[in-house]
Amino acid sequence: MAITPGSSLNATPAPNKQTLNNNYLDFTATGAGVNTWAQQYLPDLMEKEAEVFGPRTIAGFLSKIGAEEAMQADQVVWSEQGRLHISYTGQVTHATQGVPTNASEITITKEIDGAGVTSSGTVVDHAVRVHDTIVVANSNGVFKCMVTEVAGNVISVACYTQDSLATSSTANDTTILVYGSEYAKGKSYTNAAGTAVSDSHSANEPKMQTYSNKPIIIKDYYEVSGSDTARIGWVEVTGEEGQSGYLWYLKAEADTRARFNDYLEMAMLEGEKSALDGSDTLIEGSFGMYGATGNQVGTEGLFAAIEARGNETSGVTGVNAATDLAEFDAILAEFDKQGAIEENMMFVNRATSLAMDDMLASMNSYGAGGTSYGVFENDEDMALNLGFSGFRRGSYDFYKSDMRYLNDKATRGGINAAAGSNAIRGVIIPAGTSTVYDQQLGKNLKRPFLHVRYRASQTDNRRMKTWTTGSVGAATSSLDAMQIHFLSERCLVTQGANNFMLMK
Repeated sequence: MAITPGSSLNATPAPNKQTLNNNYLDFTATGAGVNTWAQQYLPDLMEKEAEVFGPRTIAGFLSKIGAEEAMQADQVVWSEQGRLHISYTGQVTHATQGVPTNASEITITKEIDGAGVTSSGTVVDHAVRVHDTIVVANSNGVFKCMVTEVAGNVISVACYTQDSLATSSTANDTTILVYGSEYAKGKSYTNAAGTAVSDSHSANEPKMQTYSNKPIIIKDYYEVSGSDTARIGWVEVTGEEGQSGYLWYLKAEADTRARFNDYLEMAMLEGEKSALDGSDTLIEGSFGMYGATGNQVGTEGLFAAIEARGNETSGVTGVNAATDLAEFDAILAEFDKQGAIEENMMFVNRATSLAMDDMLASMNSYGAGGTSYGVFENDEDMALNLGFSGFRRGSYDFYKSDMRYLNDKATRGGINAAAGSNAIRGVIIPAGTSTVYDQQLGKNLKRPFLHVRYRASQTDNRRMKTWTTGSVGAATSSLDAMQIHFLSERCLVTQGANNFMLMK
């Protein structure tokens, strides 16, 4: 069954900053069947404005799962610990190479999380050392080996159970895991030829990754002339900000405020941070938008952070494939590789939410044949609750909630309809806090995985500023109008994005 939405809904705000004639009934029109002021009958005016869209705001997502903190810098920098164990991907490039003569040569190309170990042709030190014992796995099998020589990002290994490794076909098709080491009696830290190992491979240092984000300035304003502030309307207005009465500018100002509050959250979800450029002005280059010399434009939002540093799932059988536990089992397997945080919150669109409900309902042995009556005092006259707010699978708890931003046609709901396989159907966010090193304070702090930083000092708090200018009310200028300004300067900090999952 196809659903065709109405085509004449008043869904888009008017760009003009004054009272419009289409906001009022036209009593001056003439023609057959049209009432005018010249006729003697008074029309029955329905003064109350109809609220046909329900609550129109989408804000509230970040307030449920995060926190807000002040900052006094142009960027926020935080550090995240690296993995404890040593694992890389690479390629077996020679079947017999190095010392001893039956050693195989492996070229290390990437860390297990995908970061390259080479940059602009310069080898970046890895943590594999001579005499390390490693597991080598690829399509040819799983082998236990000892590292006999290290030369840059190329290591030579000798197998315990065979002469050599078979050469692999493509880069990054071989996984290497260090599981220990083995030395002969009385041997020092030397390679197989007896030569002392260089300092770069004699000791391993803890590795951490530093990330940063920058705040953006978000602005908007509403303007109404002094005359219109004193002009009464026939419609009794209402709105999300609690406004009421017959002055139309009250509604317009409150709608601008509510829309700006939504922008504060939408910018933190959708924000993108540009690359660097050497230009002195804002330009659009061949690789994106750039700012002044040495400066970045934009900010990294939640979706961009997860796409860059987190995980994505498109389902087992395609988009919106949440109809069985197979997808969640795959998600659990990925979370096991990451931080294994047990409690997670899912914010999903309506289709995915209903698919999850159907999937959970099908776990009931009576689900396929109908509702089971008589069990736990469940009779045919009882109103059934066919929705689920969460479930537990393995050692993980998932709490489900609808995300209005992904459903509303005027926001991501409309974008998703045209995005196809790139549509965002939900996001899985770990609950609780993480321990990070704050470089400004110089100590470890516990913070929510997701929180907003806003610019503030003793002089100016830019979390959500609003002020009025003009000659209406408290006069501040000669402008015969009232201007209400809104401003915020903020960014989103997504810590531990490897524990997040974007559902597409």
